[in-house]
Amino acid sequence: MRLSRFHLATIKEVPADAEIASHKLMLRAGMLRKLAAGIYTWSPLGLRVLRKVEAVVREEMNRAGAIELLMPSVQPKELWDETGRWEKFGGQLLKIRDRKDAWYCYGPTHEEVITDFARTELKSYKQLPVNFYQIQTKFRDEIRPRFGVMRAREFLMKDAYSFHIDAASLDAEYRNMYDAYAPIFTRLGLAFRAVQADAGAIGGNASHEFQVLADSGEDAIAYSTESDYAANIEMAEALAPSAQRPAPSASLERVATPTQKTIDDVSAFLGVDPKQCIKTIVVRGREGLVALCVRGDHEVNEVKAAKLDELPGESALADEAAILAATGARPGSIGPVGLPESVPVIVDRSAAVLADFVCGGNQDGTHYRGANWDRDARVTRVADIRKIVEGDPSPDGRGTLKIARGIEVGHVFQLGQKYAEAMGASVLDDAGKAVVMQMGCYGIGVSRIVAAAIEQNNDAAGILWPEPMAPWKVAICPIAAHQNAAVREESERLHAELSAAGVDVLLDDRGLRPGPMFADMELIGIPHRVVISERGLAAGTFEYRKRSEPENRALSRAELLDALK
Repeated sequence: MRLSRFHLATIKEVPADAEIASHKLMLRAGMLRKLAAGIYTWSPLGLRVLRKVEAVVREEMNRAGAIELLMPSVQPKELWDETGRWEKFGGQLLKIRDRKDAWYCYGPTHEEVITDFARTELKSYKQLPVNFYQIQTKFRDEIRPRFGVMRAREFLMKDAYSFHIDAASLDAEYRNMYDAYAPIFTRLGLAFRAVQADAGAIGGNASHEFQVLADSGEDAIAYSTESDYAANIEMAEALAPSAQRPAPSASLERVATPTQKTIDDVSAFLGVDPKQCIKTIVVRGREGLVALCVRGDHEVNEVKAAKLDELPGESALADEAAILAATGARPGSIGPVGLPESVPVIVDRSAAVLADFVCGGNQDGTHYRGANWDRDARVTRVADIRKIVEGDPSPDGRGTLKIARGIEVGHVFQLGQKYAEAMGASVLDDAGKAVVMQMGCYGIGVSRIVAAAIEQNNDAAGILWPEPMAPWKVAICPIAAHQNAAVREESERLHAELSAAGVDVLLDDRGLRPGPMFADMELIGIPHRVVISERGLAAGTFEYRKRSEPENRALSRAELLDALK
């Protein structure tokens, strides 16, 4: 590729709305141009990188036995009504109407469409298992799109869906897809972890996320110091303390805390450790209010709480008026002592072993000191409802947990019969009986991978692409070629030779001075740079530099070709 015939438009200034490294560098390198909030045009440079990622994903999916198809991005409302998601999916679903006033949505995901395809195409167990995938544009109307393509409204995704006669077959394909994802991210040169995850809006049973490790990641990952255990922090189990609860040794005492409402304020005012306090959160339950109690230094895990039988599938704070009516106090003075029988009290494992603790007094401006479970406060049941913290024991019994930041780039789900049952997708088994199919769902954020790779691989000069993702592997940079025929001819010859050898090579024939030319090559992240100059040719050498290394090396032609081929 000759750069004089390519569109490259780099900029020096960091755009004001860019917050993280990948967004800044993708704009500066000219990979993206913003069209609207969360909607971007991919330039020829950006598209080269995107297609490199797409090619690796496609190769590994094909190798794993998945079959590619392409589904419509615009989907009829009737399909979403069958699963009940037209309303449940929420504001992220972009709804549109055609000239006949029929409702459609721009697909944020394709469970409904693929299930409709399967119920038409698949009739017998003999056609199973089968796994269909596509690489296609999705749209989710994010309330606050940010960080460039990291959280864009329009994005490119690989989504695959498998169909099975039974759960055992689904388990096997789930493992197959799980095992296919690791080579994809490994080939792309990314440091990543596979973690246990929550199924979220997609729903289903087993679920794992693939997280690229980066300090700018929005997700928190808990991982063991001594094993391969890893989980999204929302899913990591907080084990029960090994110690038993001590017997009460203090009497219950109400104390005035007129302006102290937070745990930090109360513990400082009363001179107690936050670990010896109980924090009580009142949420909306299926049949009224529910009290969630955790230790003062811990936080309620909303994902875990939402799965409690007493809650309606979500963890939402009760409004102040309802809390005041039920308890006689406002938030900041709520505690488990004396709560009405109608309010279940769910106590976290770590909180359940406390004795003589401090808690809200259920009277504004007061707290209790010396409170104890069973004696003073009722316990409906004990459950794991808190967020883990660094240093907690690993759930697998090996080591302790550490917390890192991650960027989710892949997710695999066992959907079970959730969608197939709702949409009547069944096949005949070997006895001729209709059986609702089992389903799996497997996604990879193709455009997000590009940004995640930059978050992991950049320096002050620009992007450091892993070679499989780089727009070109080698940049040839001739110095003053327009003034020196030998430099020009050698640059052309090397470009032709590397191209013939299958090396993805770029010849910068724009005629720029060395400084701006090198700055562009570093900014766009070309892994290898070869400088051809009159002085070098006189010495029989080429100036070679690997993007990730600080120093240039003078190589003979043979040494250079060995290094690049």
